[in-house]
Amino acid sequence: MDKLSFLEVIAAIAVFVSLLLAVFLLTVKTERKLESRLFAAFLIINAIDISGIFMHLFVESYNLKAFKISAYLLVMPLFYLYVNAVCYSDFTLKRKHLLHLIPFIVANLILVPRLYLAEGAAKEAFFTTMWQSPEMFVYQLIGELQFFFYIVAVFIVLKKYKKIYLENYTNPNTLLYKWLFQLTLIFLFIHVCIIFKNIIRYTAYNDLFIWIHIVAGASFLLAACWFILKALNYPELFRRIDSTLQPTEDFAETLETEHTTDETKSSQIEQLRKFMVEKEPFLEPSLTIQELADQVNIPVRELSVLINHHLNQHFFDFVNEYRVKKAMTLLKDPTKKEYTVLEILYEVGFNSKSSFHTSFKKYTNQTPTAFRNS
Repeated sequence: MDKLSFLEVIAAIAVFVSLLLAVFLLTVKTERKLESRLFAAFLIINAIDISGIFMHLFVESYNLKAFKISAYLLVMPLFYLYVNAVCYSDFTLKRKHLLHLIPFIVANLILVPRLYLAEGAAKEAFFTTMWQSPEMFVYQLIGELQFFFYIVAVFIVLKKYKKIYLENYTNPNTLLYKWLFQLTLIFLFIHVCIIFKNIIRYTAYNDLFIWIHIVAGASFLLAACWFILKALNYPELFRRIDSTLQPTEDFAETLETEHTTDETKSSQIEQLRKFMVEKEPFLEPSLTIQELADQVNIPVRELSVLINHHLNQHFFDFVNEYRVKKAMTLLKDPTKKEYTVLEILYEVGFNSKSSFHTSFKKYTNQTPTAFRNS
């Protein structure tokens, strides 16, 4: 099998896996229909783009090939909308999101005169030298600017999500941030391969062009398979936040000027610490800052400023500190020596082994097993 045939096989498998996963996402019963449909659309558009590698074996429509090329400009907008839908529980599609179609529409409009409206020999001649044409230069420029804009936008969304999550929630869904961050890096790597491929297109290194094509196609195939494995192994992965929540720094200064003397803050901190020790609200695995504020009778914004600014901890770390201290007590208790580490981590409010070990080592510089043995 030569390299070109191998590339076609890789592309065909990638298209099959992508479409299979897309069908599953469109038909599976779930409360999160929007994000499933957005990711399914993302996979379908990617499958259309990759199908160009072997499309010539089945169809010779120049218009269809041109549409396939321009469809790539829908990939990053769909991924950006998908990331928002995953991160924010109240995210919905609105009319303003139609603006994301502008690059796709512009790319197709510039192809109208010399491709879509052309006929016969003129259309064939244009397609033969298409990648040297001004139209495709503009298309590639639009594509690169669009990718840069959306990849930066996705990283900004993820950074904000992580900040708000750590300030308002506990246990253990920084997994979601890590997973989306890894997925974004994979797509960044694939796009870098595409950039090199497009540069080499204009050189005489045809073999290198095909090999980079193979690397990009194989990377996408592995990414699709990886996504399926993640979905199977972590069905509870997604925990979204309300987009109306703000990072504490956005309202801390205003709140500080409106309320609370140093004496009041000290009193609230003492009240909070006493409540955490006596009532042990941290034993609830899904505890949020809103729930704790209701229990301790401190307005949620004041509590957020109190923990994130005056105690200089994220809510995530603040709660897990008490869980670790409780776990340390249980691990030292001779009457609990029959308890496994897994049983103890569940008893103190963790519901993730990795999150427990990370937090425990952060506060003790030891693993739970080493601490118990010592």
